[in-house]
Amino acid sequence: MENLQLESTDDTPAVFLSKDKQIFKISGRSLPEDVVTFFEPIMAWVKEYALNPNQSTDFVFQLDYFNTASSKLILDLLITLGDIKGCQIIWYAYSDDEEIQDAGKEFSEQVDVPFEFRML
Repeated sequence: MENLQLESTDDTPAVFLSKDKQIFKISGRSLPEDVVTFFEPIMAWVKEYALNPNQSTDFVFQLDYFNTASSKLILDLLITLGDIKGCQIIWYAYSDDEEIQDAGKEFSEQVDVPFEFRML
C-alpha cells in the first residue's frame, strides 16, 4: 500500500499516512476552498487501509484550526476509522486552545473509537 503525503498550505493541513511506518497524522490548519476534494484521497486511503489494517493504529490529529466544512469531513473520517479494529485517535491541542479541546471531546462522543487527549 502506497503512502499518502500531502504538504501543508495556508489553507490545508499536512497529511502523512503510512501503513509500513505506522504513521497516521493530519496536522495544521484545515479550511480548504473545496473540502470534499481535499478529503477525498484521505478517505479513499483510509478505506483501503481498513481492508487490511495493522494490529494497532494510532491516528493523530494535531489541528490548529478547522472550519465548519472541515468539521463534517473530519467526523466522516472518524466514523470510518471507528470501523478499524485496534484504532485509537490521538487528539492534540494546545493547553490554551479550548476550541480544539472541546471539538475533540465532541467528536469523541459522536464516534465509536477510543480517544486519547494530549496537550502541547
